Amino acid sequence: MARSTDRARTHPGRAAAARGGQRGFTLVELIVTIVVGSVVVAFMGLFIETPLLGYLAQMRRATLVDEADSALRFMGRDIKSALPNSVRVLPSGSVTGVEFLATIDGARYVDGGPLANPALVLDFTTTDTAFSTSVPFSQITLPYTSSTAYLAIYNIGITGATAYQTSPQSPNVITPPGTTISITAGSAANQDLVTLSPGFQFAFESPQKRVYLVSGPVSYVCDSTAGTLTRYSGYSIASTQPASAAALLAAGATAAQVASDVAGCSITYSPGTASRNAVVEISLTLTNSGETVQLLYQVQLVNSP
Repeated sequence: MARSTDRARTHPGRAAAARGGQRGFTLVELIVTIVVGSVVVAFMGLFIETPLLGYLAQMRRATLVDEADSALRFMGRDIKSALPNSVRVLPSGSVTGVEFLATIDGARYVDGGPLANPALVLDFTTTDTAFSTSVPFSQITLPYTSSTAYLAIYNIGITGATAYQTSPQSPNVITPPGTTISITAGSAANQDLVTLSPGFQFAFESPQKRVYLVSGPVSYVCDSTAGTLTRYSGYSIASTQPASAAALLAAGATAAQVASDVAGCSITYSPGTASRNAVVEISLTLTNSGETVQLLYQVQLVNSP
């Protein structure tokens, strides 16, 4: 027994091994382990980062596409309500504006004829205060009264026959601002009675006997410097198209932003012919965090007044 004890005292390492064979890491081993682990984590990060960045980029593009598509569809629905021949486009540097007269509803007025009631016929030879429709208004609730809306007949968009010329002293194709328009149900089916106060003399008859109820001008201003697409409404009709957001706000317009991240915008208008629809073409480019999308949208309009 004495010999065994002496050997254990002489070789303490063997005694430790005999107790379980346990030993700690050396500093070199620990550093090597950390380095190897870091390299493995770095490689794993590279494999994870690429698809993650691709996913985030795809999400940004999808968001931009959705924003651009929503803005263009909104504009398209709005422009489709334009009074025939009332669209006009004004590019000015980084700002492009499109303006039109938005319609609320439309009908067909009663013209002359041997069987027509003279009191219901719209008279184009003198100031008239009341007339009837042969096809009723369908988008308004009767009785209807407004002093901010307009009535327009045969707007062809040229000097002497344009809704943007509104002088009360020069009867034209649209009632002057402040005219009170009242529409009630007529005594016969499909008949509405329209009264004007004060009376008004329309300059030209419409070949299709069309009369439009107009809410007023609407503008969309695309500003690539500010990065915005904005809708303006609630201002007065003017012969000159407002060229900027400042001019529209000075005219009393109310602004509503339609899209942000706007990097570019192009709007063109082809008025069409008697046999071909008018076309408004809008190109909208949005950019965010290095991602860019460009969408093209076309709106067809029937310009037959």
